[in-house]
Amino acid sequence: MPGAQRAHGSPAYYAHTLPNRSPEEWQPLRDHLVNVADLAGSFASAFGAKEWGHPAGMWHDLGKFSETFQLYLAAHGDYHREEVASSDADPATPLKTDHTSAGAQHAVSRAAIPGHLLAYAIAGHHAGLLDGISEGACLDKRLRKQVDPWEHGLGEMPPLASPEEFPAVLREALDRRAESPEEAAFTFAFFTRMLFSCLVDADFLDTERFMDPAKHESRLRWPDDVLERMARTLDCYAEGLQQAPTPVDEERRRVREACLEAADMEPGLFSLTVPTGGGKTLSSLAFALRHAQIHNLSRVIYVIPFTSIIEQNADVFRRALASMADIPDPVVEHHSALDAGSETLTSRLAAENWDAPLIVTTSVQFYESLFANRPGRCRKLHNLARSVIVLDEVQKLPVSYLHPCLLALRELSAHYMSSVVLCTATQPAVVRREGFPIGLKDVREIVPDPPGLYAALKRVVVRDLGSLSDEELTEKILREPQVLTILNTRRHARVLFERIGEQEGCVHLSAAMCPAHRSEVLDDVRKRLDRGEPCRVVATQLIEAGVDVDFRVVFRSLAGLDALAQAAGRCNRNGRFGSGVTFVFRSEHRDSECFLRETAQVADQLLGAGSSPPLFDDLLSLEAVERYFQLYYWSQQTRWDEKGIVTDTRLANRKDLPFLFSFADIARKFRLIEDSGQPVIIPWGKEGRELCDRLRFATELPDTRLLRMLQRYTVQVSQRVWGQRLGRSIELVHDQYPLLVSPDIHYDERLGLVLDRDDHNPATFLI
Repeated sequence: MPGAQRAHGSPAYYAHTLPNRSPEEWQPLRDHLVNVADLAGSFASAFGAKEWGHPAGMWHDLGKFSETFQLYLAAHGDYHREEVASSDADPATPLKTDHTSAGAQHAVSRAAIPGHLLAYAIAGHHAGLLDGISEGACLDKRLRKQVDPWEHGLGEMPPLASPEEFPAVLREALDRRAESPEEAAFTFAFFTRMLFSCLVDADFLDTERFMDPAKHESRLRWPDDVLERMARTLDCYAEGLQQAPTPVDEERRRVREACLEAADMEPGLFSLTVPTGGGKTLSSLAFALRHAQIHNLSRVIYVIPFTSIIEQNADVFRRALASMADIPDPVVEHHSALDAGSETLTSRLAAENWDAPLIVTTSVQFYESLFANRPGRCRKLHNLARSVIVLDEVQKLPVSYLHPCLLALRELSAHYMSSVVLCTATQPAVVRREGFPIGLKDVREIVPDPPGLYAALKRVVVRDLGSLSDEELTEKILREPQVLTILNTRRHARVLFERIGEQEGCVHLSAAMCPAHRSEVLDDVRKRLDRGEPCRVVATQLIEAGVDVDFRVVFRSLAGLDALAQAAGRCNRNGRFGSGVTFVFRSEHRDSECFLRETAQVADQLLGAGSSPPLFDDLLSLEAVERYFQLYYWSQQTRWDEKGIVTDTRLANRKDLPFLFSFADIARKFRLIEDSGQPVIIPWGKEGRELCDRLRFATELPDTRLLRMLQRYTVQVSQRVWGQRLGRSIELVHDQYPLLVSPDIHYDERLGLVLDRDDHNPATFLI
């Protein structure tokens, strides 16, 4: 690349006119385009689109052959400087020059209508996928824009054939366009986003190879047979757990055997319906690894609800695979916590691309990436192709995003050779049925007899206590030596903990504590339970998914029926107590629980609204759960695409812009959590302090490995509290990573992050 040489010479070297350049002087740029084309084509071949990925890579930087861009290089002296933020208003703006429109226009000139899909990817490969038409930057303006001459560069490039027709997936979409125009358009937009992912990941990897060869060479790489080795290791680990099996352990063994047997089935859509405590976590991993091995799939992606703590599942997986000490850790945890809000070249290079055998991530990260438009968020998407995607508690999806999310899952399974496993403790609520036409069809159940399994694993009864004040709830908790209380908000958990915190064995657990802190607390909880010592845990709903604890008594503040089932899964989990009891109550804090109002109201109907007999004798029965989802999901057709995500993609009958996609607008609208907050890095414990020191005193920006480790020391703070309370307590390290600089003041060893109390109400915590 020209800039590659400029780093070793004078910028004046580039001041001579372009016609005088020799082929050798264009060689670096030519090498970059060829390298990116080869990589992008290789990535796209995973879903049968190599002939699309290759030209996207070859044409993405054609604008860098222009005199304007070469003069820019001469003035600013670094090929990889942030020329990435191109300006539609004025391409000569200092430090900004548009080099992406040229390739987009060339793609359209070479491939007509198909070229417009390439144009979206090429025009957005730095600034992000654009809307087709908008008042601001858009593809329509880019394609009409007058660009500086660059065509002389084609003489420096190897010959390249452009795609002459759509791939099979898009031809099928055109065939069903009359029947379902929105879904056909969605297929085209999804393909474009996957193509974009191939391009930006290839571009970043080749840029990394140039900028930091040592880092590029040190990227974690795993042996070709890593999934096979992981499957064998997991088998040995599972056999070791069966030394003295209980009746519950025997049912878990049967679940695992069913998973291994079903792994032979052809890739597609699956459901794994297993009651909480039935061994879903390891059994679903066993299925995924065996299935991937048999069908030559590339990786396993384990997606956990945003209300849970993903490090628990990752720790379970690491323990199961611990004997594989001769290879790099195959488990990658990817939270949203330290993803950069505003992208820079460095943040993009550090972005996670999911090139690992086993990814453990959150629903927020997974689904929001599927509808993102920025390069850093999208570079991972092509690695969803030819993967096994396990969706733990898939019914946690908000009603208002059901249609786009289910369409995305259908695309992955139908057209990108991925298998999707709907893993649930209740039932696959998103499967197509009468009255629910957007549901997934052709879903195969892995466990042959879910009702029989439910009956065999029934070991908890649910009782309704009606309304309880905090004082009444406290009295009931203190009567129990070992008890778990699950509340709906951090504030309520802290208020209640203050009432009982001085009693022996009292523990608080919430997302105000960083993951590493929570893991240590949970280890202590398990030891207390095993030794029969007093153990009273006050927690938020994060304990309900992926956390292996076993109490005889659980109190649960009213929430959706699926959440109540998860709470019951922490009760008599291993069948040691004959029958456990989960008490449901309505708290005095219901005004602050408005975000759960819909699901709680539906559950309240099934409970009899606290004043009449419940509609079902067994609130956790499959019949009760079906009724719950009928009321909450299936009967709310007007809300399935409440944000207009699906309708923001259209196929137009116009040659100049045949695809009217609103990538940027969709990315702004798609937010599973409206206020997901911002992360604060906590220097908690010895390792946390050491990692924070590495971040704080590093002369270079952090790499992916350090960011991965720091994820375990982050706490999300809501935007409201961030603006009110942080101030001098935070140091913005490298102008990007918020670090808590006064942990002794603001981080409580029992409560986690406490940024002052509300001055008007001392019992009310802001986070």
